[in-house]
Amino acid sequence: MNIHEYQAKELLARFGVPVPAGHAAMSVEEAVAAAEKLPGPLYVVKAQIHAGGRGKGKFKELGPDAKGGVRLARSLDEVRAAAQEMLGNTLVTVQTGPAGKQVNRLYVTDGADIAREYYLALLVDRKTGRIAFVVSTEGGMSIEDVAHETPEKIHSFTIDPATGFQPHHGRAVAHALGLTGDLNKQAQKVSKQLYEAFLGTDASQIEINPLAETEQGQLLVLDAKVGFDSNAMFRHPDLEALRDESEEDPMEREAAKYDLAYIKLDGNIGCMVNGAGLAMATMDIIKLNGAFPANFCDVGGGASKEKVTAAFKIILSDPAVKGILVNIFGGIMRCDIIAEGIVAAARETELAVPLVVRLEGTNVAEGKAILADSGLAIVPADDLGDAARKIVAEVKEAA
Repeated sequence: MNIHEYQAKELLARFGVPVPAGHAAMSVEEAVAAAEKLPGPLYVVKAQIHAGGRGKGKFKELGPDAKGGVRLARSLDEVRAAAQEMLGNTLVTVQTGPAGKQVNRLYVTDGADIAREYYLALLVDRKTGRIAFVVSTEGGMSIEDVAHETPEKIHSFTIDPATGFQPHHGRAVAHALGLTGDLNKQAQKVSKQLYEAFLGTDASQIEINPLAETEQGQLLVLDAKVGFDSNAMFRHPDLEALRDESEEDPMEREAAKYDLAYIKLDGNIGCMVNGAGLAMATMDIIKLNGAFPANFCDVGGGASKEKVTAAFKIILSDPAVKGILVNIFGGIMRCDIIAEGIVAAARETELAVPLVVRLEGTNVAEGKAILADSGLAIVPADDLGDAARKIVAEVKEAA
């Protein structure tokens, strides 16, 4: 689960992390009122969407010469003008894709005199199962660009959960940033606070870019991106309340109601599988046969008939889907349950696109019989390769 920048900063401030003063705004008048609460005379007006690259982004409605989603304002009138241009318009960044995202919230913060910018992030290192610090002196840039162009400027290390954060970890961060004196001490303190925030919120990512050194010799978090482990949200109802559903794909929200793992993709062949590994293999073999998957939809290992029916409806609700491939290996999941769900959903939705089904495992004979006796135009497949070839051919023929 992701949250907005202003929410992330408010959350980090609870752990003592230094952030500039700022206020969220949902309207132009609220943006002006937010600026009036700040010392000024420099303000920063920031579009709030769940995507990076806002500063370099462009608004669809404003033309190519318009400013992006992060703007400096030197008066209340400039704050008002920026808010009027941003709110309700669609911001396109490198992370939103060409469709962009509508800006419904703003964050007005106090300006800062920046001397230098740094990068600091905490992530989960999948290889070691530990929290990793990623540190760079190249703040303000995309970390992917830094990794590509100057990888030697990125330093990382992991923390043993048995010992937790130790003073030497803070010194390692400060050393990697090249900080001395009081700034060195501040970096050590901020690193510890961020680690405590990571653990305390069951975060999956805390990215600070930039961590700024001001002309006054203070470290400030000027931008923060925070994501949480969705499986841990039952422990944090206060964080769950920060969710902005308008930033989420409607089909993904619907899938979450049925505990389905659904991710929208750019192709035209819907995929319903059980198990993440099988899903990846299914998508790969579709691409190997010259087509592209429209989604990743995993019904899990113990799905009911109702859950399978819901998954089928969600896949079909995507107008880009021109065919569906069901690839199920029945271990805990029974093939006859899958077949009943497929038949029920196909009848209820009046299926009008090609459907190829490959079943294997528990009660596979019963499942195949249910499909064969349904009277529906369901194409059976013997194995995954056969299924992929058939659905690609069916979609091409129907085009």
